[in-house]
Amino acid sequence: MIGLEVHAQLTSLKSKLFCSCSADYRRLPPNTSVCPVCLGLPGSLPRLNGRALEEVLKIALALHSDPAHETVFYRKHYFYPDMAKNFQISQYDRGGGVTVAKGGWLDLTLGQFVKRVKIRRVQLEEDVAKIVYPSSLLSSEYVMVDYNRAGVALCEMVTEPDLSSPREARLFIEKYASILDHLGVTDTSLEGSLRVDANISIDGGERVELKNINSPKDVEKALNYEVQRQIMIVERGGKIEMQTRHWDELNRVTVAPRFKEEEEDYRYFPESDLPPIRIEQDFVESLRAALPELPDQRAERFVRQYGLTPYQAGVLVSQKRLADFFEDRLGVA
Repeated sequence: MIGLEVHAQLTSLKSKLFCSCSADYRRLPPNTSVCPVCLGLPGSLPRLNGRALEEVLKIALALHSDPAHETVFYRKHYFYPDMAKNFQISQYDRGGGVTVAKGGWLDLTLGQFVKRVKIRRVQLEEDVAKIVYPSSLLSSEYVMVDYNRAGVALCEMVTEPDLSSPREARLFIEKYASILDHLGVTDTSLEGSLRVDANISIDGGERVELKNINSPKDVEKALNYEVQRQIMIVERGGKIEMQTRHWDELNRVTVAPRFKEEEEDYRYFPESDLPPIRIEQDFVESLRAALPELPDQRAERFVRQYGLTPYQAGVLVSQKRLADFFEDRLGVA
C-alpha cells in the first residue's frame, strides 16, 4: 500500500506565503532573501499572500476536490534546523481544522485499464529551509542551512493509499506534474519545486515514510528499494518499524535518521496570528470557469482533432511545452 504527499512550490508567485521576501531564491546567495517573518523572529506577524490561495484552489478544482467554505491555518511543531521558529504554518484536517479542499481523484491509465486514485486533501503551507550536505547524506560531517526557501508557498496534496506499486506512484506524480504545468502554477523543471513524501507498507505492516524525494524517477527507485528492504526483514523473521527514512540519491539507498513522529508529536493548534479565511462560492466558480484546458481534455482533443492514438496524445500532453510545440508546428505548417 502506497500513499503520497506531494509538495509543489507555487513558483508563479513573486513573494513568499506570509511575507514580501522574494520567492525566486534559487539564484540568490544563501540566507539573503529573508526577513523577521520568515525567520520567525519574536514580534513578527505573518500576512497571507492572497494569490497563493487562488493558486491552490485552482489545483484543487483540477483534482475534482471540494473547496471549503472557510479554512484555518495551524502550527505544526517540530524541532529541526530547517524551521527557524520550530513550527511550520500549515493546515490540519482534524480536531476542528479545515484545509483548503478535501476529496477528489486522479485517473491513471494502466495499459487497457483506468485506475482511480482518491485524493484525501489539498492544503496550503509554508516551505522550510534547505539543508545542504557538503558531500552526501551518509558521509557529511556537518550540514549547512539556507533559509532563502523558508516561507515559500507550498501546495501539499495527499492521496489515499490507493497505489499498489512503485511504477504507479511514478505515473501518478508525472500526471500531477503535467496538471500543475498546464495550470501555470508550478514550474516543475526548477530544482526542488516538486518534492514527494511516500508512505509505504507491505502485508499490513507498519508504515514507513520516505521523505523529500525530488523526482518521479527517484520516487520509483526509492520505493523499489524500500519494498525489497522490507521484504528481506520480514523473510528473516524481523518486524518493520514505523519510521521516517530519507532517500540517499547518491548511494541509492534509504536511510533512517529519525523515528517516525506520531500526529500528537506535532502538537497542532490553530495559528492565532492568522484569522480563518472565508472562501466565497462565487469566487470558486469564477476560478473554475477560468481553468485552462487540462491534460486529459487536451489529449482527448488531440485524438479527435488530429487523429492521434490515445498513446501518442498522452505522450504529448505529459509535458505542456511538448504539446505546445506540437500545436505550434501544426500552426506553422
